Amino acid sequence: MEHQHFTRRNSVRGVLAGGIGLIPLTSAGRRNAKAGEEEVDWMRVSDGEWRQRLTPQQYFILRERGTERPFSSPLYKEKRRGTFYCAGCGSALFESSKKFDSGTGWPSFYDSLKGVQVKGGGLAALVGLSGEELVCKNCNGHLGDRFNDGILWNTPTGLRYCIDGYALNFVPNKEESVVS
Repeated sequence: MEHQHFTRRNSVRGVLAGGIGLIPLTSAGRRNAKAGEEEVDWMRVSDGEWRQRLTPQQYFILRERGTERPFSSPLYKEKRRGTFYCAGCGSALFESSKKFDSGTGWPSFYDSLKGVQVKGGGLAALVGLSGEELVCKNCNGHLGDRFNDGILWNTPTGLRYCIDGYALNFVPNKEESVVS
């Protein structure tokens, strides 16, 4: 399946064309190593291994720095309590208590866990003209962008982590209650 390179900058075209996501998420929350498995050095995983581990949509986002179409991720409307993990390596990235509805079409958070790394975005990012790229600290998989426009939603940090839902797996807490 060939993917059209899609960015948030040209997302209006995708919305107008009625585009939606192509492939549903697979397994939930892989961990670094299960009992009896050896620890994986995620920075050394080959391209072929990534293609085997990930769905085509996950590979496109995590490894090719692609972007899903707005409103296409099943996690966009996820409201249960729990943790969002990297779909590539299983690192914990976001808590559901920090998620909010930005109306942008992508899962949005106002803060992250330690598994998220900001790659930078230069001067344009500092003045809010573009986002700073976010990657998984453990496997360097592309997650989305961080914007300093959180004040528009009155977030406690003033930030908005705009994340591609297909880059994540969600694991609900045992009680699976809904976050208000």
